[in-house]
Amino acid sequence: MPPVRDHIPVVVQGRGRRARRAGLVGVLWAAAELTVTVGVVVLLLVVHQVWWTNRQAAAAAQEEVRALERAWGDDPGSGPAPPESPLPSREAQAPPPSPSASASSSFSPPEPRPAAEPPAVRDRAYAVLRIPRLGLVVPVAQGIDKRAVLDKGYVGQYPGTAGPGAQGNFALAGHRNTHGEPFRYINRLRAGDELIVDMRGRRYTYVVGKTLGETTERDTGVIAPVPRSVVKPGYGYGEPGAYITLTTCTPEYSAKYRLVVWGTLRS
Repeated sequence: MPPVRDHIPVVVQGRGRRARRAGLVGVLWAAAELTVTVGVVVLLLVVHQVWWTNRQAAAAAQEEVRALERAWGDDPGSGPAPPESPLPSREAQAPPPSPSASASSSFSPPEPRPAAEPPAVRDRAYAVLRIPRLGLVVPVAQGIDKRAVLDKGYVGQYPGTAGPGAQGNFALAGHRNTHGEPFRYINRLRAGDELIVDMRGRRYTYVVGKTLGETTERDTGVIAPVPRSVVKPGYGYGEPGAYITLTTCTPEYSAKYRLVVWGTLRS
């Protein structure tokens, strides 16, 4: 009679490895799906910010230009009144106080003077800026608040600066990228290019004279009544006059530095 052998069960280890592998594949697949989803969301946000906001703001800004021109044509006395532009006082000749770092696409302005920025016209377009070299036509409003002015595709006037055609510095800020990006190509401006400001019944033509390719956001000297960089003193002017200043961010898609273009009123 043959000996009875004990039955020894065979453990199949391959099944455990396959289960662990399947679990790892599931985790990797879920991570990949999450990454793709996040990527799509980010892409949509970028498209909205870079493309859609540009279309919306640019269209709204052009409609505002047409509205102003219709108002001026139908009734020269209608529409928002231009800001008062008193001659700068001795105190106003000093550079504005140090700004906060929160203002985007512009330098922080000095404290506004009530006479220079009546509440009735704050944040409302009152003029049109034309830059023939760039094919740019854009409304100009009081103030540089992002939501109320700049994000509409408008150009904003720094509070406390001189009005169009007045002695002092008519200083403007505008987005370089997104929200209509009116100042995207002001780096292409050259000496002699015209900067035209239309108001109700009046036109002022400035001529580009100097540019400052890069300075800090705290260089408030560039929007002083006699504009001159306090960071790079070799850039700017030294005599009183009627100036215009355009400021925007640089390099593109960054708010690290400021680009500045200056012009003088054509006599």
